[in-house]
Amino acid sequence: MKEQKILQDWCLYNLVAGIDECGRGSGAGPVGTAAVIMPKGFKSPLIRDSKKLSEKQRNEAYKIIVENAISISCNAGSVDSINSLGINKTTFNTMHKCLDELSVKPEYVLVDGNTWEPYTGVNADNNALTLIPKGDDIYTCIAAAAIVAKVRRDDYMLKLHDKYPQYNWVSNKGYLTPDHIESLKKYGATKHHRIIYVKNFIK
Repeated sequence: MKEQKILQDWCLYNLVAGIDECGRGSGAGPVGTAAVIMPKGFKSPLIRDSKKLSEKQRNEAYKIIVENAISISCNAGSVDSINSLGINKTTFNTMHKCLDELSVKPEYVLVDGNTWEPYTGVNADNNALTLIPKGDDIYTCIAAAAIVAKVRRDDYMLKLHDKYPQYNWVSNKGYLTPDHIESLKKYGATKHHRIIYVKNFIK
C-alpha cells in the first residue's frame, strides 16, 4: 500500500527529480551526489541500479541520461568537509546544492534512502518529497542520479590515481580494499584520504 501511495503521488507530476549519492563508504575522495529530472515515462533497460551495471554499461547509460534528461546537477562533497562535518552532513549539504543548481524546478523529489535533512533552498518544496530505500533499483530518475554521480566520481578518482598510483584508485575508487589498506600502512595517508575513515590504518 505504501508503494502504491508513492506511485499515486509522484506520477501526477511531470518534473520529478531523483537524488542519490555514491562514494559514501569510500576511504578516499569526495562523496558524489546528483539530482536528475528525466522526461515523464522515460525508460531504458540500462538506467537501473548502477551497482548492477558493468563500467561499460554505466558509461552507456550515462550517455543516454545526458542526451535525454530535462535537467542534471552533480556535485562533490569534499574530503575536508567529510573530515570536519561528517559524512551525513556533507552528503545532505551536497544533495541540497544539487537541488539548488537544477535548471528546472522539480515538482516532486524522490530521494534514495531513509533519512533526509530539511531543504529550504532555491527549488524547495518540502511537501513534495518522498524517501525511498533502494530507490535506485525502482525508479528511473533515482537510478539516473546514481549513475551520473558514480560515473563522474569514478572519473575524478581515475585522475587522482595518476598522481597517487600506489593506492590503486583506478581499481578500488578509494574504497578500503585489502590492497588500499596495505598501501596506507606502507605510504601513509594523502590529503585526499578521509582521516576519520583511515586513522586505524596509518601510524
